[in-house]
Amino acid sequence: MSDTTTTAAVLSDELVASYHEDGYLLLDSFVDREWLDRLRAAAARWVDESRSLTRSDKRLDLEEGHSAQQPRLRRLTAPVDHDETFREFALAGPPAEIAAAILGRPARFHHSKLNYKWSDGGAEIDWHQDIQYWPHSDFTPLTIGVYLEDVDAEMGPMGVLPGSHRGQVYDLFDEADRWTGSLRAEDMAALPLDDIHFLAGPAGSVTVHNCVAVHGSVPNTSPRPRPLLLQTYSAATSYPLLGVGTNGRTGDWSGTLVGGGSPPRWIEVEGRRMPAAPDWSRGGYTTIFDAQQRTSTT
Repeated sequence: MSDTTTTAAVLSDELVASYHEDGYLLLDSFVDREWLDRLRAAAARWVDESRSLTRSDKRLDLEEGHSAQQPRLRRLTAPVDHDETFREFALAGPPAEIAAAILGRPARFHHSKLNYKWSDGGAEIDWHQDIQYWPHSDFTPLTIGVYLEDVDAEMGPMGVLPGSHRGQVYDLFDEADRWTGSLRAEDMAALPLDDIHFLAGPAGSVTVHNCVAVHGSVPNTSPRPRPLLLQTYSAATSYPLLGVGTNGRTGDWSGTLVGGGSPPRWIEVEGRRMPAAPDWSRGGYTTIFDAQQRTSTT
């Protein structure tokens, strides 16, 4: 649904309820002009950076036909790790506030990406769900997108199937047990595809979709690129499962708590609440001996 009862920082109770009911939101023109200008300038800098490349690298994913004279980009990977503007936006800007409004404070940042979806045939995204790519300890993760330019139906906007976030988590392997990252044809045939809502909107519009919501997009057949900046968050008590999917490749800022509030001291697994140790992934822990001796002498 689209609604104008928003501010730059929070969502109405009605919008939060709508997200939980439908599994997605569309917020027209949510991001203000100042932020939009900064994000566009940052996105353009990376297009210029790509002119020196003849093949994709760890940061920039190039489309076939890319050249210095006519850049064609598919994605800037992990913009939060590579650009201060994108980092500030994701960790302290409007997406962080939206995530906290839906998930509670604090929310946990997971990863980001910028899909350029270039003009005149920019790559489609087959129908899929996100959670299989980066499984978590629950199904709270959501992704918040921002259109950096006006997006109409010709440009291949993202489509979402309402209510699918409450349904089946599908197998994204094919019948030969090969990972495709897409729903199988027979699974798609069983879904009410006529109900899919394509989320077009003016520049600055925000999309929000749950990690289990079935979504995708068609090619961009327009003469204009369709840059979509994406940020993924989860509840603070939700944790990525290492050793599966892309969870080991999310970058230095993954796990950052956003939106204010106190860090959680527990997680829930199979309905059982478990007190959890602090996050020592970036240091601060030596051995059990040091920890126990410190507490026993105070």
